[in-house]
Amino acid sequence: MERVLGIGGYFLRAEDPAALSAWYRDCLGLDTDENGLWRPEAGPTVFAAFESGTGYFGSPAQQTMLDFRVRDLDAMLAQLRARGADVAEETQDMDGVGRFGWVTDPEGNRIELWQPA
Repeated sequence: MERVLGIGGYFLRAEDPAALSAWYRDCLGLDTDENGLWRPEAGPTVFAAFESGTGYFGSPAQQTMLDFRVRDLDAMLAQLRARGADVAEETQDMDGVGRFGWVTDPEGNRIELWQPA
């Protein structure tokens, strides 16, 4: 059986694509080339389906949520707050999995930040 090799891309609709791309670059350090190509560090990726009524993604209109692995969750959240980003106050710890925090991008997409255990 053929299998997928990994995530090949994640695409977002945006009112202002250039500004949204700049936010991801400037606030999260997502360095992409002019075509959006990014070479992330190797590491685990979770693919999971949630119940349709979940509030975990923030807005009920948001059908998917992007999750970025980070080295230091507290430092990333502080960096985002310093840039005026909409950062959730709460964080979550899951034994054996890691720590989680959330930020909402300028277009209203909730993003999860994960510091693996």
